[in-house]
Amino acid sequence: MPHQVRRLNSNDHDALVEIYRQAVLGSTAKLYSEAQQWAWAEQSNTLRSLLPEGEGWVIRNQRDQPIAFSLRYPADRLALLYSHPNAQRQGCGRLLINAIEQAAKADAVRALRTEASLISRPLFERLGWQVSWREELRIGGVPFQRFRMHKQLGQRY
Repeated sequence: MPHQVRRLNSNDHDALVEIYRQAVLGSTAKLYSEAQQWAWAEQSNTLRSLLPEGEGWVIRNQRDQPIAFSLRYPADRLALLYSHPNAQRQGCGRLLINAIEQAAKADAVRALRTEASLISRPLFERLGWQVSWREELRIGGVPFQRFRMHKQLGQRY
């Protein structure tokens, strides 16, 4: 069955926080240290407060359980993009980025921006996003590197 994308709703929040934690702890070991993984995963409390603020999409499995999600907040920023480790490399990220881009175009947003991890940067680049700059930051006192990226959306068809 192909992946189904639907709007995020408040009933999804607990599952999305868990997807976030599992994605960070279960799929980042090749690129991030254990200290970085745990510092990043601890941000899940912040995530819970952000979910009601934005406009999001969820991909569900055959049992209607969320397996991946994205969030646009504010209107010109792709704020979150996470897939459960068991759902990665199955096209979920591409579908969710497309949903964000289409909604932004419908809202007459001319360009989107995001902060991409070492993991997500290649996907964004394959979809036409460009690196604006690389930045160093600290999460929970632990150093990280990420990429500020952008994409011009063009005209609505």
